Amino acid sequence: MSDIVGTPLAVPVPVARRRRGGRGLLILGSVMAFVLLAIVVAGPWLAPYPAELTSPQSLAGPSAEHLLGTDSIGRDVLSRMIIGGRATLSITVIAVVLALLIGAILGLLAGYLGGAVDQAIMRVLDVLFAFPAFLLAVAVVAALGPTIPNLILTIAIVYTPSMARVVRGPVLSVKRWDHVEAARSVGLSEFRIATRHILPMVVSPILVETSLMLSRAIFTITALSFLGLGPPPPDPNWGGELSSGRQFMELAPMNVIAPAAAIVFATLTFIVLANGLRDRFDVAGQR
Repeated sequence: MSDIVGTPLAVPVPVARRRRGGRGLLILGSVMAFVLLAIVVAGPWLAPYPAELTSPQSLAGPSAEHLLGTDSIGRDVLSRMIIGGRATLSITVIAVVLALLIGAILGLLAGYLGGAVDQAIMRVLDVLFAFPAFLLAVAVVAALGPTIPNLILTIAIVYTPSMARVVRGPVLSVKRWDHVEAARSVGLSEFRIATRHILPMVVSPILVETSLMLSRAIFTITALSFLGLGPPPPDPNWGGELSSGRQFMELAPMNVIAPAAAIVFATLTFIVLANGLRDRFDVAGQR
């Protein structure tokens, strides 16, 4: 059944347009994410030179031999961007997955059990929310030490509260739905009800928040590395390359442009993906 202009009545025009736009953003974000995944998986094989290989051509401009030029000690900038991207993105993904798991569990427990459990969990998370995310990350990694495991733990600590809050909100609503009451009436265990009948209902906001969290985590990790709190040298990473390249910005601008462009591309990838997921699943409309 259709209205006068032939638009299906079951789907309002703004929603239909939003979903079409979301599909385009989702495809674009997926393609960009695939490029990043290829860098993570095949970084050492994609790089034209080993990251530590030096040449006499220090601070050289782009050429056929070195497409993005060389750094202050003659290392190929393109190779270090690719290999450094593998380090940066690997840390980001592992940390966000850890934050996702812990945050989803805490949010599910808080929303489903409610009462004293909800109050206890959310008050602890509110303490973390009281600090700006980046300042909290600086404090934690400075206290633990700038190693890769500590950096992963730091990012997980910083972003777990936001994931828990995103999961808790929908769970508070979904647990009152008829199908949940029906599952409870037939004697299913609380664990099975929570994991089988409630958690699948909040997958959409989890996906959107995870994509946004990836973009924020990339920025945080590269900022920490820029300040010298990231993975220790000589292993390359985007933040560290940006920090070292700024000293020679006038002589060899690609030493700054290349890592900055890589950070922007990676951050933009997950923002586009998050917007595509939000429009595709109409997450804003479900809240």
